[in-house]
Amino acid sequence: MDIKKPSSGQEAPNFLELMIEHDLEHEMSPGQSIFTRFPPEPNGYLHIGSAYAININYSLAAKYGGVFHLRFDDTNPLKEDMEYVNSIIEDMRWLGFDPGNNIFYGSDYSSRIYDYAVRLVDKHAAYVCDLSAEEIHEYRGTLTKGGQDSPYRNRTKEENLDLLERMRKGEFATGSKVLRAKIDMASPNINLRDPVLYRIIHAPHYRTREEWCIYPMYDFAHPLQDAIEGITHSLCSIEFRDHRPLYEWVLNTLEISPAPRQREFGRLNLTGTVTSKRYLRELVSGGYADGWDDPRLPTFKGLRRRGFTPGSIKAFLKEIGVARDYTTVDIAMLEHTLRDDLKAAVPVVMAVLRPLKVILTNYPEDRSEELALPNNPEDPSLGDRLVPFSRVLYIEKEDFMEHPAAGFQRLAPGQEVRLKGAYYISCENIIRDPDTGEIAELHCTYDPLTKSGTGFSSRKVKGTIHWVSECHAVKADVRLYDKLLLDEEALQDDEAAWQDQINPDFLTLLTDCLVEPVLADASLESKFQFMRHGYFCVDYKHSTPEKRVFNRIVPLKDKWKGGKAK
Repeated sequence: MDIKKPSSGQEAPNFLELMIEHDLEHEMSPGQSIFTRFPPEPNGYLHIGSAYAININYSLAAKYGGVFHLRFDDTNPLKEDMEYVNSIIEDMRWLGFDPGNNIFYGSDYSSRIYDYAVRLVDKHAAYVCDLSAEEIHEYRGTLTKGGQDSPYRNRTKEENLDLLERMRKGEFATGSKVLRAKIDMASPNINLRDPVLYRIIHAPHYRTREEWCIYPMYDFAHPLQDAIEGITHSLCSIEFRDHRPLYEWVLNTLEISPAPRQREFGRLNLTGTVTSKRYLRELVSGGYADGWDDPRLPTFKGLRRRGFTPGSIKAFLKEIGVARDYTTVDIAMLEHTLRDDLKAAVPVVMAVLRPLKVILTNYPEDRSEELALPNNPEDPSLGDRLVPFSRVLYIEKEDFMEHPAAGFQRLAPGQEVRLKGAYYISCENIIRDPDTGEIAELHCTYDPLTKSGTGFSSRKVKGTIHWVSECHAVKADVRLYDKLLLDEEALQDDEAAWQDQINPDFLTLLTDCLVEPVLADASLESKFQFMRHGYFCVDYKHSTPEKRVFNRIVPLKDKWKGGKAK
């Protein structure tokens, strides 16, 4: 194919784009549109790894003027639920990958897929087998040893058709019989050693209820669902590469034309977290996580509650591009795109997480004032807010040091500091708790001639610290999150011990923090930068009208510099 070189400033097409451009020019009918799909099984919640697959399929359809389908692969009644269906649709719309009316269900094709199974039997390409699951596995052989034919492989077409119909009517117990493809038990690809196409499951389906008691396996249903919907490019992650010959065998044997094309791309993993649906389910069911929307989880529900934005996730996906193989990306890269999305868009406010009381002994007891501070220094259009100032304040404990170390530029005895947007203060006296000896409060003086914005000061100070006024401050709880796993690579060596890799410090809960009064009525999911602490959002699950709870979305420090984590 003649591929035009990208002009200056344009990105070169990735390998999937090259394939689609070739197909559009040489393999498809003139004017034919491409159709892609994302086929989740509704047995859990979407996560950041899912976003990678969704973005590839959705973006390619959009780029080439095609159509994108969301299709639920709901062929296992034991695990699926409408709760997951609704969650998946909601998450995709939140991300901006709205399928519109193109939402489909594999279970709607049950009759047509069954008819295809009958056709395979009629073509002597499938048979009913009575071996148990354990026996089928044993007969299948290994990577170095060929398989062994089932003793039921040579049943007549008539017998197989009769047994299949009786399976369909529910005459046999769960697991007692299966329908298998008749391909090649000596194939070097184990997936072609007479794979199971249908199994018996006597359980109600969340949509079809008791209508069916036999259900197609994914490898059989998937190519047929694609064909029924007119999917042209079945793009899936790399673990399905060895399944592609079976995908093509189903379509070729049934003489389906035009046939969809399956192609694979790499799979995304993030450091410090886990994207295995099995592990995520165990984290939730085992009580390690606060539900599927726990802010430490990489589910969209968790990321949204944590405070991540759709724009930051999309920017991250664009940045990593499309890989051919398994890809592990440092989570610092995702956090970098999040900071970029938030830094010029959210208000900057003051919050004291570990309060230390300060009394300005020379400030009038009956006086308070309002100081104008910018809502976001990077965007003057967001305007200013008025912050109350009074005699009794709170600062961060870490912003005071009785015996300052070298280079310490904040408040200390004999060392002056500026209160952000306010005045210079000096520490005159330290008051200790009589029982513990800990510092209980500081007695300081302020210089009224050093008010910010007046343009006058007879001296300079190196340190500026944030603060809140005691009589105006709003109490809040703050939740600080760290990575979920200590060593995600250890899971590859010992899957049974994954609980041992959970970071014991993945949540720090700070109670009775103090924040500016402007946050008293902060709406759910609203986002802020807490000066010097990071970006935070209101936790919709734990906040109440009486007390706001804030999740730290991400710290201020960016560990992603120059294309790598620092």
